[in-house]
Formats: sequence, C-alpha cells, structure tokens
Amino acid sequence: MVDVRAIQVTFDCADPRALGAFWSQALGYAVPPPPPGFDSWEEFAATLPPEKQNQRWAVVDPAGSGPRLFFQRVPEPKTVKNRLHLDVRAAPGLVGEERMAALEAECARLVELGARRQRRVDPAPPMELGFIVLTDPEGNEFCLD
Repeated sequence: MVDVRAIQVTFDCADPRALGAFWSQALGYAVPPPPPGFDSWEEFAATLPPEKQNQRWAVVDPAGSGPRLFFQRVPEPKTVKNRLHLDVRAAPGLVGEERMAALEAECARLVELGARRQRRVDPAPPMELGFIVLTDPEGNEFCLD
C-alpha cells in the first residue's frame, strides 16, 4: 500500500500564468523560485520556443501546509460544471450574520481580483451554515465556505 502524504491540485486552463496569479492572490500563495541557474522565471521562459512559453505555472503555500497548485495549458475551453471544486475556508468557526459578513467581504476582494459571483446560499441551521459560489477568471467554480 502506498502512503500518500501530499497532493497537488491541477487546473487545466487557457492561461496558466494569469490563472496562477489569481489563485496566488486569492490564497496568499507564492511563486516558487526559478530553476537553478536562472534569476527569474522570465529569464527561464526566454530559453523556450514561443509555443512552449506559458504552458505551465505553479504556486505554493509559503507556510508549506497547503497543496501545490499547478496550472497547465490545454487547447479546449471549459464547457461544463466542475465535478470537483475547491472550498475556500474564509469563515471557519463563524456562524449566522457574522459568518455571512466575513464571506461577503472575502467575496468582494476576490471579485476585485477577477472572480465572478454566482450565488449566495444563506444559513439554514442546523444543516446549512451558508456559503457563496464564485467562478475564477476561467470559469472554474469554487465556494467561499
């Protein structure tokens, strides 16, 4: 049996660097250092043929506790609802109006970064605490929880 200790979340997308920048800002992630021998990712990219540039991008949790996010360019656009999505935990431990106010504040910040608001689900105790559904700049659904 394999002992799995870490995961990477991979996004198929049209613009890996731009989508990586959105998620980096959304989650407080950072771009890892460029390969050895290069001072920047731009310097590294300049060594690649134009068609190979911006094919892949990654961001990491600077604290090392969250998964690495990997973005890979694919030719086809997103066409249907995600079967798997991220829940961004923006209000853990909060309930009621305090929770929804925190979610609304984070929603406003993410919309400024390029997310699109889809809908709000209000609290309905005891089963539903409330959440907000958004899409990232390429249309991938995620929730503020």
